[in-house]
Amino acid sequence: MGRAAAAITVPGRVAEAEALWYDPQRWASWVDGFGHVDRLEGDWPRPGARLVWDSLPGGRGKVMERVSAHTDGAGQALDVEDERLRGTQRVAFAPDGDAVRVTLALDYELKQRAPLTPVIDLLFIRRAIRDSLTRTLRRFANERAAELSG
Repeated sequence: MGRAAAAITVPGRVAEAEALWYDPQRWASWVDGFGHVDRLEGDWPRPGARLVWDSLPGGRGKVMERVSAHTDGAGQALDVEDERLRGTQRVAFAPDGDAVRVTLALDYELKQRAPLTPVIDLLFIRRAIRDSLTRTLRRFANERAAELSG
């Protein structure tokens, strides 16, 4: 199983960062490759809720997420699946002075495997996923800063 992670510090309080993060109607502003929400079932972001979204053309396709854990003030875990992988994505929020440390991680397994898959994953796929997580967090930080200034 592969793992990719990224972290960033954003301004404000944990509750404010969480409120923004858990609002799927605003994900197009920061989630890398996000197109639009297709279906939302249950009490998002609470355990058992399901969300299906479509990526932008050339992206991940249809992405399915099911909340497996959620703790107010701490974070959330999602079971995620798209056309190429399945895994667990975790977001964690931690106070950091007058800011919030946001950590985003994805533990994943590739659906299609071949003898060279571990090497390709290590050299290319894991880096691409980490870069995507980093872009998501940078855009989230920009969105959070804009919220505070506007």
